[in-house]
Amino acid sequence: MPEQVSAGELADRVLAHPSVVRLHGGQFGEIASYLPGRKVVGVRLPESGAAEIGVVLRLDRPLPEVLGEIRGALAEALGDVPVDITVADVITGEPRGGA
Repeated sequence: MPEQVSAGELADRVLAHPSVVRLHGGQFGEIASYLPGRKVVGVRLPESGAAEIGVVLRLDRPLPEVLGEIRGALAEALGDVPVDITVADVITGEPRGGA
């Protein structure tokens, strides 16, 4: 895992995708990174193995296409580290509450 990559940076890259509504921590909140003074929900960077991302997506395009774009954006920062993306939910219309 490249040392210079932070969970916050990865979260920003994921949230920049237009089909991503929000990050998701998984059923039990297991997809998260703990940093000094804060927790980044939806991004887990283990010492070894795949980076884990949890998302809620807007169902506006084919999911494989969207997931490929998200992986591509993360590959710029992670290099050859594999990325596992969990789609926790999809939104078919405008999300309630504007988020």
